Amino acid sequence: MMNDKTPVGEVRPSQLLWTYGPGSLIDLPNLSVVTLGTDRWEKDRCQPIQEARLLAAVRKELGAQVESLRMPPFQKSELVDPWSSEANIGVPVRPFPRWLRCVKCGLLSPFDAGLFEIKENRYRPERTRFVHKGCRGSKGDLPAKDADAVPARFLLACRDGHLDDFPWHYFVHGGNSTCKGTLRFFESGASLQTENLWVKCDECGASRSMAHAFGKAGQENLPACRGRHPHLDHFGDGCDEEPRAVLLGATNSWFPITLSALAIPQTKDPLGQLVQDGWEFFEDLESEAEVAVTVKTLKKTGALPGIDKYPASAIWAAIESHRAGGGDEIVTEADIKAPEWDVLTEKDPPTDYPHFMSKKVAAPSSFVDQIGRVLLLERLREVNALLGFTRVEAPEESGEPGERPQRASLTRGNPDWVPASEVHGEGIFIQFDEQAIETWESLDAVKEVDGMLRGGHKGWRNSRRLDPDEGYPGIRYAMLHTLSHLLIRELALECGYNAASIRERIYADTSGDSPQAGILIYTAAADSDGTLGGLVDLGRPENLGRLLEQALNRSKVCSSDPLCSEHDPRQDRSLHAAACHACSLVAETSCEKGNRYLDRSLLIQTLERADAAFFKGVV
Repeated sequence: MMNDKTPVGEVRPSQLLWTYGPGSLIDLPNLSVVTLGTDRWEKDRCQPIQEARLLAAVRKELGAQVESLRMPPFQKSELVDPWSSEANIGVPVRPFPRWLRCVKCGLLSPFDAGLFEIKENRYRPERTRFVHKGCRGSKGDLPAKDADAVPARFLLACRDGHLDDFPWHYFVHGGNSTCKGTLRFFESGASLQTENLWVKCDECGASRSMAHAFGKAGQENLPACRGRHPHLDHFGDGCDEEPRAVLLGATNSWFPITLSALAIPQTKDPLGQLVQDGWEFFEDLESEAEVAVTVKTLKKTGALPGIDKYPASAIWAAIESHRAGGGDEIVTEADIKAPEWDVLTEKDPPTDYPHFMSKKVAAPSSFVDQIGRVLLLERLREVNALLGFTRVEAPEESGEPGERPQRASLTRGNPDWVPASEVHGEGIFIQFDEQAIETWESLDAVKEVDGMLRGGHKGWRNSRRLDPDEGYPGIRYAMLHTLSHLLIRELALECGYNAASIRERIYADTSGDSPQAGILIYTAAADSDGTLGGLVDLGRPENLGRLLEQALNRSKVCSSDPLCSEHDPRQDRSLHAAACHACSLVAETSCEKGNRYLDRSLLIQTLERADAAFFKGVV
């Protein structure tokens, strides 16, 4: 919706974290709009999400003033009167870029210059559009008739997260000019390559090809970055980064920076865990009578599922116990994966927590020497929070936080809440035998592969002017990561899930007292696709053993061999060895490392290497 709350389209709430968050461009059928900052959202319509560990991690990144994680606002029914107040529930957006192009005469002008008019369609919001009033064609010899106007497809962006309109007058006149003539955008030639796209001034006749806006020519023909954040209506004090011309809809115009955490129990008592999770609802209660009213409200809103199963007296006792134990001190560590590892590997993992239901099963008989534990997660919840975004370069391009592109803010000033989403699903956790891992790591062939991957890592970081000695996850991580990818590909064929809805979490930290060696493969879809039950069933010993054998056997020979198995990352400064789209890579939404640090020779014998396989002699 725009300033007068004109509905212009629909997106799913989860897309406001991953694709169309604050500062991003939404390319609608007839419009292009920018999602405004969270300070312009209706906070009261954003339902809070309870996840204390993730909130602690967000506060560590953004400051202690962050009070809550909240879901984006959404309409609860698809059948809404287009003239009712509920039809205006959503996130605020604004047309961007400001410059529009008439499809009939090529007129190029800002939408607020008086030459264009918006045509609203309340019943079909996606058909809302701008028109060029009384267009008479490119030669001016046609009868006056309204013609559609579409967004200009070129923008400026920089590495510091700034986004601006393309400087059309500056570009066509070769710098600052007193000429204020009308601009036209036209095509020449049979293709739509940039050298065939031209902009021309009607007043002075100056013209220039859009090919001059890219590459080295762009550095000479574009002005300095103005430090603009269109989602905040803000211009910075200046920017030293070089602006780059980008196309509307380009994937590098907005990269989200997110944090995610699994909802895990931190107390042995299910009721005590619920009270801890929803402490903001209980901290001000003074009597058992008030508990009943609060629980009734929570049941209606669905803010704390499962709390209504307990009597008010038991809840009040849990509240008193939480206060006596100093509940505010429970969540002090912003670490995400270490507490998850502790819960997943404890002797008797929780089985009845509302968001975490697990079941221990035996390891497949063929892999008892390599696998120490298999845990079926029949119910789990993942919560994701949006911290900010980058442009031009993805945040994962650099491993260390201090080396990443500057994070653009979601709001003016310090945020007191951040957008978040929760997804429910199921998963399989596999813990590997630590002794078997250490024995494998000591092999000379494994050390050789480690040196090869480390060499590629250093070359990759040197080419980006980053510290080459930082950010390498280790050979243990590469092996576990590759196995996770092979299993995801195999599970997608068997369980019926969309491959992009299966995700991974790799536990390979060896810096603490308890070395980690495990993988969690789970579904994380925002709809029912995450809770069908097919994944857990495949984690049973008879099924998991068969799937592991199939995955490993399938990866022995790649359709791209011998090129795939012979690939040396040191030669092309890449971050993977024997891995490619044909054998090991998965959807970017499934991988936590962007399909980096992969090598199937660490798992099985390949055409190039036979002595580094962790599962040597098993398959």
